[in-house]
Amino acid sequence: MEELIRVEHATKTFRSKNWRGTVSEVRAVEDVSLTIHRGETLGLVGESGSGKTTLGRSILNLETLTSGEIFFEGKELTALTAEDRKAAYQQMQIIFQDPYSSLNPRMTALELVMEPLYHETKDAARAKAKEILAIVGITGDDVHKLPRSFSGGQRQRIGIARAVVNRPAFVLCDEPTSALDVSIQAQIIQLLLRLQKEFSLSYLFISHDLSVIRHISDRTAVMYQGKLVELAPTDRLFDNPLHPYTKKLLAAEPIADPVLARGAMEQTEIQSTITLTPLYEWVEVEPDHFVRREKR
Repeated sequence: MEELIRVEHATKTFRSKNWRGTVSEVRAVEDVSLTIHRGETLGLVGESGSGKTTLGRSILNLETLTSGEIFFEGKELTALTAEDRKAAYQQMQIIFQDPYSSLNPRMTALELVMEPLYHETKDAARAKAKEILAIVGITGDDVHKLPRSFSGGQRQRIGIARAVVNRPAFVLCDEPTSALDVSIQAQIIQLLLRLQKEFSLSYLFISHDLSVIRHISDRTAVMYQGKLVELAPTDRLFDNPLHPYTKKLLAAEPIADPVLARGAMEQTEIQSTITLTPLYEWVEVEPDHFVRREKR
């Protein structure tokens, strides 16, 4: 498959100073390398604080990497001229977790979706905005309503319309369904799949919900303590996880049947605490299935 985005040795360290003047460091992302192919969905999972969102935001330059490189269509972004870099970032958009806080409460749905079309004439922008709003299910007089007039699912549809109205190549989906009811989540996932097919979009889909990840992702990457510990085609990773943390993560997925849940717990013998040694190697154990292992 054609490469769209490549991340090489990405590291992000946050520094803070307390009232005593002592400086502390937190390495949110450490030496992460991965590739996102054109037209695919790469799922990114891990517990809270594992660095998923920081990595995603770093790809969009919403966070500045401490070290490492981000390539878009084969070009390293920081090496581009300011004009070329701006054009590249216009091809990368984001769908936020909380649709309400990401929308200007004083702008109508139509105005919100027209805003990214600043390079178009007003009439052209209005026509394109109405077209994409209709595709996501916002029609008629509803396009002139403010965000407070919509449900959470409808607000997320507006956020999606705003993200894809310029037909970007890449969209970062930062837990876009976690704040929604289960039935609405399914509708949003189906909408994202439809838009991906229609507009040839590539997604980095961040989520805690493993069932959503399994449904929407072509490949899945697992992060733990800022490090990438496993990356594989989704079905293979779920059926045959190799890293201890991946096994622990999948074992924690809720099972509706209490008998099956008890059996899964008994069959999973995993340490409660997993230590990642700094001396490791990134091993391709099967075609396109990579796992972090301690160097021997």
